[in-house]
Amino acid sequence: MKKSTIWVMLMLLCSISALAQNKVITVSGKVIEEDTKEPVEMAAVQLLSLPDSTQVVGVVTNKQGGFVLPKVKAGKYLLKISFIGFYTKMLPLQLANNVPVKNVGTIALKTDAVMLSEAVITAEAPQVSIVEDTLVYNSSAYRTPEGAMLEELVKKIPGAEVDESGNVKINGKEIKKIMVDGKEFFGGDVKTGLKNLPVNMIDKLKTYDKKSDLARITGIDDGDEETVLDLKVKKGMNQGWFGNADLAAGTEKRYSGNLMLNRFVDKTQFSFIGSGNNVNDQGFSGGGGGPRWRRNNGLNATKTLGINFATETPKLETGGSARYNYRDADIASINSSERFLTTGNSYSNSNNRNISKALDFNADYRLEWKPDTMTNVLFRPNLSYGKTNNFSESYSGTFNQDPYSLVANPNDYLDFSNLVTDDPLRDIRVNTANNNSISKGNSLSANATLQYNRKLNDKGRNITFRGTFGYGDRENNQYLQSETRYYQQQNTSRKDTLLRNQYITTPTENFNYSAQVTYSEPIAKATFLQFSYNFQYKLSNSDKRTYDLLHYSEWEPGVSLPSGYEEHLVDSLGKKAEYRYYNHDITTSLRFIREKYQLSLGVSVQPQSSKLSYKKGDYMIDTVRNVINFTPNIDFRYRFSKVSQLRFTYNGRAGQPSMENLLPITDNSNPLNITMGNPGLKPSFTHSMRLFYNTYNAEKQQGIMTHASFSMTQNAISNSTEYIEQTGGTINRPENIDGNWSAFGMFGYNTALKNKKFTINTFSRVNYQNDVDFLFNRDTKVNDKNTSTALTLSENLNGSYRNDWFEFTLNGSIGYVFERNKLRPESNQQPYNYSYGASTNITLPWNMTVSTNMANNSRRGYSDPSMNRDELIWNAQLAQNFLKGAATVSFEMYDILRQQTNVSRSLTASMRSVSEYNGVNSYCMVHFIYRLNIFGNKAARDGMGPRDSRGFGGPGSGYNRGGMRGIRPH
Repeated sequence: MKKSTIWVMLMLLCSISALAQNKVITVSGKVIEEDTKEPVEMAAVQLLSLPDSTQVVGVVTNKQGGFVLPKVKAGKYLLKISFIGFYTKMLPLQLANNVPVKNVGTIALKTDAVMLSEAVITAEAPQVSIVEDTLVYNSSAYRTPEGAMLEELVKKIPGAEVDESGNVKINGKEIKKIMVDGKEFFGGDVKTGLKNLPVNMIDKLKTYDKKSDLARITGIDDGDEETVLDLKVKKGMNQGWFGNADLAAGTEKRYSGNLMLNRFVDKTQFSFIGSGNNVNDQGFSGGGGGPRWRRNNGLNATKTLGINFATETPKLETGGSARYNYRDADIASINSSERFLTTGNSYSNSNNRNISKALDFNADYRLEWKPDTMTNVLFRPNLSYGKTNNFSESYSGTFNQDPYSLVANPNDYLDFSNLVTDDPLRDIRVNTANNNSISKGNSLSANATLQYNRKLNDKGRNITFRGTFGYGDRENNQYLQSETRYYQQQNTSRKDTLLRNQYITTPTENFNYSAQVTYSEPIAKATFLQFSYNFQYKLSNSDKRTYDLLHYSEWEPGVSLPSGYEEHLVDSLGKKAEYRYYNHDITTSLRFIREKYQLSLGVSVQPQSSKLSYKKGDYMIDTVRNVINFTPNIDFRYRFSKVSQLRFTYNGRAGQPSMENLLPITDNSNPLNITMGNPGLKPSFTHSMRLFYNTYNAEKQQGIMTHASFSMTQNAISNSTEYIEQTGGTINRPENIDGNWSAFGMFGYNTALKNKKFTINTFSRVNYQNDVDFLFNRDTKVNDKNTSTALTLSENLNGSYRNDWFEFTLNGSIGYVFERNKLRPESNQQPYNYSYGASTNITLPWNMTVSTNMANNSRRGYSDPSMNRDELIWNAQLAQNFLKGAATVSFEMYDILRQQTNVSRSLTASMRSVSEYNGVNSYCMVHFIYRLNIFGNKAARDGMGPRDSRGFGGPGSGYNRGGMRGIRPH
C-alpha cells in the first residue's frame, strides 16, 4: 500500500512537472517607428532563452506592425526586435503559466541614421521573405540601372518571368494587377505599371492572391482570386511631390522619353505619367539569368499619357484613372511550318508584314463607402474607346515535299513577281497566295458594378446584393485583295487561279447585365454556411456583309468605295446572328475557419439557356440549347506558422461549344481555311488542381517555395483537320477528344550565407504536356488520333557577392525538352537551351558607376543545324551622377557583339513552326535622368537619389528588315 502511494505521488509530480513544461503562453505586440509612429512591417521578432540567448521562436511583423509568437512555455526570455535602418531593441520577459496571453504593447524602434544611409548598399536586406501567403521582395537587394522602371526589377526576382507581351508570372502564377501601397495603380493595369513606375521609389514588392470585392467583403469565396503585385513606397515619400524624368537618344534612330510626377500625402495619391519610345521599352536584364530567346516583333513606337488618383478617409475610399495609349507598329516576319500527316507531311512558308496604328482611351473609377461598421457600398464604373488602322501583306506557299531540299531559302520564291521566268519549286508546289488588306475599326464599351453589403450581426451573418451592367459597340471594315494559284488541279474542274477583291464590314453590338444575392450564416463556432444566386443575361448581335469588287478593276483599297458597290453583296459569304444567353448560378459552400487551417467546400449548379437566330446565305435557323453545368471546388489552407503554409485548391469548370460550332454549316470565305460546324459536339469539363507550400527563416534569410499543378480536360474541343492535296488548304471541323492533360512543378530556394554578403538562389521547374489532336490520314481519308508529348526540365541557379561598392554575380540555366510524336516518331527531337553568364557593378569615386554583363545563350538538339547556335550577348553601361544626385547621365550599349536574334518556335500534336522577326538589338543610347522631390522629408530626398546598388538594363529592339532569312521548322 505504501509503495502504491509513493508511485501515485511520483506520477502526480511528473504530471504537474509536464504541465508546467507545456507550451501554453502566447506573446503578442506591435512595432512602430519612433519618429513617425508608422507601423514597421517585416521587422524580425525573436524570443531568446536565457542564459544562452538561443532562439526559441521567431516571426516577422505584419502589415500593421503586429506580431503573435507561437506558444511557448513559462520562463525567463529576451525579446529581440530588429529591422534594417533601426537600432535593435532587447526587452527582458518573465512568462508565467497564470498569464497565458502576454501582450508587450507597442514597441517603438529608433532610427539608426548611419545604418539607414547604408541600408540600400549593404547586403543585409533579404532578397525575399514570407509572411503567411505573401511573398515580400526587398527592392534594395536587387541591382537595377539608373532610371530603371519596375519591369527591370521584376525580371531579377527569383521565379519571375516577363514575356515579350509584358505579361508577368511569378512562381508560375500570372500577375493580374499592380497596386501601390494597397491601392490600384491605373486600374491595376500591369503593363502601365511595369513601364512607368521607377524603381527608386519602391521599397518592397509583395505578391499575394487578392480576393474579389465580393469575397473580400462577404467572406464568400467566389473563386475569382487574382495574383497581384503590391508595391510599398519608400519611407517618407508620402509627404510631398516627387518624380522622375528620363530622356534618351541613340544610334539606329532610337529614342525614348519618360516622365512621372507624383504627389503622395498620407492616404492620398496622385500620379501623372507621360512616355514615348520606339525601342519596344524592353530592357535586357541579362547576366545569363535564363535563356533570353526574346521576340522583339518589329518596331513598336508607343506614346502614353495618364493620370491616377486615390484617396481614403475612415468612411470613404475613392480612386480612378484615365489613360491614353497610341501604338505604331511595323512588324515583319519570315515563317515556315511543317504539318504532320500520317504518310508524308505538308510544308508551308510565308513572308508577312503588318503596319498598324492603334489608339486607346480608358477611364475607370472606384468608390467604397462605409457609412457605419455594418454596411459597405462599392461602385466601379469604367469606359473605354479604341480605334485601329491596319495594313498587312502576305506571301505564302504550300508544298508537298520539304522545299529546303531543293533551295536554300524557299521564302525567296513566294512573290509572284519572282516567279515570272524561273521556279525551282514548281514540281512540289501545291499553292501560292499573295494577299494584302486594309482594315479599320472602332470600339466603345462601358461597364459598371454596384455592390451593397450589410452585416446582420458580429458573428459572420451578412447579406449582399450585387449588380453589373455592360455595353459594347464595335465596327470593323476590311478591304481585301488576294490572288491564289493552285498547281495540283490539272485533272479537276477547279480553276487554277482564284482572285478576290472584297469589302467586308462586321458591326457587332453586345449588352449584358447580372443580378446577384449572397447570404452567409454562422452555423457553429468559426463555421459558416454560404449561399449565392446569380442571374446573368447576355445579348449579342452581329451582321457580317461581304461585297465583291472584282467588277471595279481600277478601284484600289484605301480610297472611297466605288459607286453602286452595294449591288454586289455576296450573300453566301455573309452571316447575321443574334445570340441570347441566360444563366442561373446557384452556389452553396461550407467554410471552416480554425487557428491552424481554413477549409472551404462548395458546389455550383448552373442551368443555362442559349438562343441563336442565324442566317447565312439561304440557310436560316432559330435554335435553342439548354444545359446544366456542375462545378465543384475545394480550397484548403494549413498554416504551420506565420511564415509557413500549405494550400491545396481544386475546381472543375464546364465549357460549352459556341452555338455557331453546333450548326451544320460550312464557311468557305477563305478557300485555304474552310470551317464546318458539328451538331454532335459535347460540353467539355476541365479539372484543375494546385498545391502550394512556402516557408521562411528570417534569421537565416532562407526561403523555400514550391508549387505543383495538374489540369485535365474531358471532351476537349479540338479541330479535326482534313488536308486537301489538290489545293493545300484545310477543312476544319470541331470534334470532342480525350487525353489532353498537363502537369507543372516548381521548387524555389534562396538563402544568404553566413555574413549575408553572399546570396544563392535556385529555381527548378518541370512541365509535362500531353497534347492530343487529329492527324489526317491520306490513305484512309479519315483522321487518326495523334498524341504529342513534351517533357520540359529547367533549372536556374544564381549566386552573387555584394558589398557597399561592388557586386559580382554568376548565374546559369538549362532547359531540356523531350518531344514525342506517336504517329510520326521520325519527327521526334530532344532540343535543349542553356545559358550562363556573369555581371558586375562597380561604384567608383566621383559619383560614377560601371555596369556590364555577358551571357552566352545556346541551342542544341534541333534537326536543322542553323537552329543549333550560340549567341554571346554583351551589354555595358557607364553612369555619372551630378547635382547632388538629382541628375544622371548614362551611356549604354546593347548587344555589343551583334549576335542576338529574334526567333520563335512552337510544337503541337499536328504542326511544328518557326518564325523570325525583324528587330534592332544592337545599338547605343545616351540617357539624361532628372529626379524631383519637393516638400518631402530627408529620407524621401535620399530615397529618390541615385541607387548605389546598380545593375544594367534598358530598352530592346527596333525594325530592321534586312538580314533575316528563312528558318526550317526543325
